[in-house]
Parts: sequence; C-alpha cells; structure tokens
Amino acid sequence: MLKKVKGTTAGKRHRLDIDRSSLHKGAPEKSLLVKGHKKRQGRDAAGHVSMRHRGGGVKKRMRVIDFRRDKVGVPAIVKRIEYDPMRSANVALLFYKDGEKRYIIAPEGLEIGAEVMSMEKTEVKVGNSMKLKNVPIGVEIHNLELRQGKGAQIVRGAGLGAMIQSKEGKYAIVALPSKEQRLISLECFATIGRVGNQEWKGVKLGKAGRRRLMGIRPTVRGTAQHPDSHPHGGGEGRSGVGMKHQKSPWGKNVAPGKKTRSIKKLTRYLVRDRRSKN
Repeated sequence: MLKKVKGTTAGKRHRLDIDRSSLHKGAPEKSLLVKGHKKRQGRDAAGHVSMRHRGGGVKKRMRVIDFRRDKVGVPAIVKRIEYDPMRSANVALLFYKDGEKRYIIAPEGLEIGAEVMSMEKTEVKVGNSMKLKNVPIGVEIHNLELRQGKGAQIVRGAGLGAMIQSKEGKYAIVALPSKEQRLISLECFATIGRVGNQEWKGVKLGKAGRRRLMGIRPTVRGTAQHPDSHPHGGGEGRSGVGMKHQKSPWGKNVAPGKKTRSIKKLTRYLVRDRRSKN
C-alpha cells in the first residue's frame, strides 16, 4: 500500500512511499548476512567503469537469499517478512524444522506463521516450491530456474509472475512477465505465487537526493555534452539528434527499433518474442 507524505517541503510534495508498517522493524538475521560485502560502484574486476551512473549511496547489508530451495522435504515456518535494500521485493525469513534459517523472496499473500516446503511434488499453495512438471497449467509462479539445479534466475522482481501455457515432451511453454514465451525444462523448480510488494512500481522519490542515497548518480543528456564525450555533443546552440542518427556514447547505432539482443539468446528455446504483436 502506498502512502502520501505531507508536503511540508518541495522534496515531499509529490513523494509516494510504500507503507512498511507491517514489516519486521529490527535488525536482519546476522547469520544470513554476506560478510565483507563491498560496493562495486559500477566498476568491474579491473576497476574500470563498466556500468555508468553508479556510485555513492548509503551502506547496505546484503542478505543471502535461497534461490535454489534445495532443502527438499523439510517443512519451514515463516517467522517474519523483512525489507531488503538490495532488491525491489521483500524477503521472508524461514525457520526450518531441523533448526536452519534461510531467506526467500516473499510472494504475495505469504503470511507469518505459514508452513512452506520444497519438494518435487507438493501442495499447490503460495510459497511452496516444486518442479514444473507438477505445477498445474494456469497457476502463477515465480523464482524460475532456467537450468535444472542452478537456482532461480528469472521472475524475481517485485510484483512479477509467470504462467505455464502448456507442456510438450520434456518442456513447458512459460509465459514470462515481458510477454515472451519460452521453453523451460519440466525438471526445473519454480515457486508458487506472484512476487509481493507490487506497489513498488508506484513509488515517487520526490527529490534527487534520495536517488543519490540509493547509489544512483546523475545521467547527462548526450546533446548537453562535449563532442569528445558523446556523438550527440557539440554544435552551435541547441542542436537536436535525428532519428536515423541516434548513437550510444560509444558510437553504436541505437535508433528506435534497432534490436540489440544477442542472436545466441534467440534460439530454439524462444517460442514467442517479447516484441511480437500477434
């Protein structure tokens, strides 16, 4: 649920925040924090900027999230739902019957005290994880594996959900949130339900300073830059950029309609492209 902040200042006037009153207010589970976590600041292993507009921001503690759900057959109780500064979705802390604790992505409708389980075949209810071959067609799923045993790689963001369209041979045709339809092995695991915190997309930060606290630096328009810095830069006065001549900062042609997706990803596993209008 979104809450409007009283507009006592310019930065608060249009601000919209998520109401987190129902979330856990204490510290995270200490045993599940990444020790020695260091901010990357948009740099790669060589220290070069590989992702622009990153840097600064407040210190964050990274939680270890269980994307594999490989504790098969052991029931777990949802102890609490927590805010996670590293992702758009909230996380749920599970206490397993054997004493182990783990974090998972909190799906919509998961309540404190609920029992969840990961098995090849189990009850179809929110929070349970099972193989795609045992998930009924038309049931919403998230935390979806692309390769058996690798752990969830897609459908992990706030408010996202996928759905099995059909099952053919060794594969399921899954409709992803992007409208893409893809073949995924029936042996891959997925979690029942849609990812929670759906209101996340309606948040309005209100001022640039909050963006900086999140570790996001300003983006400067290409036309406002020096010609040595960007292909759109330079010129006398305000100079626009023609549709056929739009370039990236490195001179690549990225005019509207230009496909930049790798050919290797458009393989036999793709049933329907996300750009398809049919």
